[in-house]
Amino acid sequence: MGPSQRAVSLPPDPSASAIGAGAAALGIALDDGQLERLAAYARLLTHWNATHNLTAIRDDTQVLTHHLLDSLALVPVLTRLTGGAAARVLDVGSGGGLPGIVLAIALPQLGVTLVDAVRKKCAFLTQARLELRLDNVKVAHARVETLREPPFDIIVSRALASLPQFVDWTRHLLRPGGCWLAMKGKLPSEEMAALPADLRATVVPLSVPGLEEERHLIEMRPT
Repeated sequence: MGPSQRAVSLPPDPSASAIGAGAAALGIALDDGQLERLAAYARLLTHWNATHNLTAIRDDTQVLTHHLLDSLALVPVLTRLTGGAAARVLDVGSGGGLPGIVLAIALPQLGVTLVDAVRKKCAFLTQARLELRLDNVKVAHARVETLREPPFDIIVSRALASLPQFVDWTRHLLRPGGCWLAMKGKLPSEEMAALPADLRATVVPLSVPGLEEERHLIEMRPT
């Protein structure tokens, strides 16, 4: 499935049809409302990015592949972990809302909290939440180390920090039986070797339609 996903021909823009083609290649069924909402999110991100520097990626094709589809690649994993049921998810260092806003749109049964320490990024996240009418999203302006919230079932990060740092900063926020999901590019072997001895890490290779670069998801649980 991986090689065939990369070979998918996608329109060069984050339109609803292009997002739908990429989602289908990932085996994800999204309705028209979800696709339109994801396209609206892409437009909002691009608009704000012109003046607020939310992300280094400005090319429409890369917004589609490197942001939207990269985040959607996490949906099958979340579905497996939750069984399609409601769950509390924390997106650490959410920045422009990746992957948290994408997950909240694709899996509306999730309650997603987006936390970031940068005020302008939280202003964007709040605006996106309002404009896209994402009632299942909460925005927190804070350093995650100081965040005080009820425990989360799943804590996710996307290219945020080293694995040991990610775990250390958020351990107080993970419920018993919960797990961390760290989205990485190349396999972070040295970071995995430096994880605390009480954690079990599993590597899940990810294939993103239209993206040739390596992607790995590191799933971590306390033993």
